[in-house]
Amino acid sequence: MPVTPSAWFTWALLSAVFAALTAIFAKIGLQGVDSDFATLIRTCLIFFVLAAFVFFAGKWSNPLALSSKTWTFLTLSALATGASWVCYFRALKLGDASKVAPVDKLSVILVALIAVLFLGERPSNREWFGIALVSLGVFVLGFKR
Repeated sequence: MPVTPSAWFTWALLSAVFAALTAIFAKIGLQGVDSDFATLIRTCLIFFVLAAFVFFAGKWSNPLALSSKTWTFLTLSALATGASWVCYFRALKLGDASKVAPVDKLSVILVALIAVLFLGERPSNREWFGIALVSLGVFVLGFKR
């Protein structure tokens, strides 16, 4: 009987595909433009695309109905995303996409550690092994002899 991935895994794979395309398209698009300005342009475009998607998918709801906790953590997430994008585009401007993108995946290790500390998640030994392999890959790419 074939094993089929669960819904979260399918969406995560699609996220990885689009993240890969993001790196390649950004590296090409950063030629001749400041990385911070390019991040601003990208962010504006994302805003309009997502606004249209939410509207046409019928997913719009009153943002004022959200709790203060939701607003606080969405704001913190937005600030972290913005900082990540600025750093990522700067790194892409200065380095090879094939090196920058894997090092950016150090976030895999950080997410796992923070999820254990603050969300009470408990990865299995198998999951920790996978996280360790990602970590090893980051260090192999990130450090020269």
